[in-house]
Amino acid sequence: MMKLLERDEDINKATKALKAMAHPLRLKILCALKGDELPVLEIVEQVGSSQSNISQHIDILRTKGILESRRDGNKILCKIKDAKILKLVANMQAVFCSKND
Repeated sequence: MMKLLERDEDINKATKALKAMAHPLRLKILCALKGDELPVLEIVEQVGSSQSNISQHIDILRTKGILESRRDGNKILCKIKDAKILKLVANMQAVFCSKND
């Protein structure tokens, strides 16, 4: 049986992801995406900040390998790149956003 985060590669990947997500706005962006592919303007509406601010944070998440984006006409569509990040966000939502607190 493999121990939790036994490999250095897994530890480094987890640390990098958690550091990138440790900003409230970036975490909100990830929560807004929830496995969907959304245009930047829809992310802006859901998160509630300026488009330039959201774009800067999307760039950070993309640089860290957490998000990927593509152009579709005049829209930039973003989605979470790694299924493990989706699981992590879902677990954080279950723990911190439950109604039974």
